[in-house]
Amino acid sequence: MRNILILLAVGGSAALLIAAFAAPLWGGPPPCELCLWQRYPHMVAVAIGVLALLLRGRTLPVLGGLAALTTAGIGAYHTGVERHWWAGPASCTSGSVAGVSPEDLLNQILAAPVVRCDEVGFEFLTLSLASWNTLLALGFAVLWFAAASVRRR
Repeated sequence: MRNILILLAVGGSAALLIAAFAAPLWGGPPPCELCLWQRYPHMVAVAIGVLALLLRGRTLPVLGGLAALTTAGIGAYHTGVERHWWAGPASCTSGSVAGVSPEDLLNQILAAPVVRCDEVGFEFLTLSLASWNTLLALGFAVLWFAAASVRRR
């Protein structure tokens, strides 16, 4: 049962990574900085999953669960940035232009990244991809922690 739970969690992270890397090839928007940040914990979870399938113990599934919670946290933060609940990183969000000279504003525009973190690039069932990542990653974390709790017989 432990290995099945790990395979489900790892398979979910791997599927999200494949979709994330393939989306721009299918005509989807390129990733913003926060989108990229969400991928790294999934990569770590996949690597941990390979090790967890080879080695026994509870440490690796717990670490996999923490990786899933990390990407869920980044996804929740990104969702808040997209919904303008809070400010995102200055490197990928827009700010106020009050009191900025036209020359400085032009320089900011020219230096701004092409893809902004505070705009929803794609929605499915009224949720952004960051929101979906959050929900799915929370599910993966449950699988990881369930795997950690399975006792050997």
